[in-house]
Amino acid sequence: MPLLHQNWHHLLFLHWEVPADELQRLLPPELTVDTFEGKAYIGLVPFTITGVRPTGIPPLPWISSFHEINVRTYVHRKGADPGVWFFSLDASSSIAVAAARAAYKLSYFFAEIEFAATTAAFPEITFRSHREDPRGAMPAHAHIRYSPVEGPIITAAPGTLEFFLVERYVLYAMDEAHRLYRARVHHQPYPIRRADVAELDETLIWASGIKRSDAYPIRHYAGEVNVKIYGLEQISS
Repeated sequence: MPLLHQNWHHLLFLHWEVPADELQRLLPPELTVDTFEGKAYIGLVPFTITGVRPTGIPPLPWISSFHEINVRTYVHRKGADPGVWFFSLDASSSIAVAAARAAYKLSYFFAEIEFAATTAAFPEITFRSHREDPRGAMPAHAHIRYSPVEGPIITAAPGTLEFFLVERYVLYAMDEAHRLYRARVHHQPYPIRRADVAELDETLIWASGIKRSDAYPIRHYAGEVNVKIYGLEQISS
């Protein structure tokens, strides 16, 4: 049975190619960087969240909605269970940050985040995040203005780069004692479309100890998914 339900909206997936060995040195030794056609990627994903609640409990308006941006790469363990490794997750709810750190051992940090989306058919989204949490490296900010663009909405086909980058249903985490954990998530396939990025100024990837290129990123947008998150499972001692 899932532990949590939540809805994710206006997701932007930005990706840059990064040498696999540079990412590998930042990972737990039990995990291996996952690659597509020999290439590894770092991702930056801003979005907004509503309806967060434990299974069987209705959402509480004042704590169930907030904004988030994460820095991530893709990994597997012993050639199986491809999933996500989060270098950081910045969120605008101090309650969500505390709960996720305690329950999922993830590197969540509190940030002041401004989020706005127009009501147009192809909305323009403005996302501004500034980390305020002394537990994380700083400066760590992101100013992004983005929008979906006209064109087909697709679900990524297995074997494609789009599938490799967005369709991930396992997350990994590690606690202070260096024990490795895994949790599973479930949602319908992302309804992805092309995206335009009109403004991008960020230091979150740098704050994670990673140097990315200045190249225009690979871009995907997804309007909404409804998500189930399962409990954390310890997989190493």
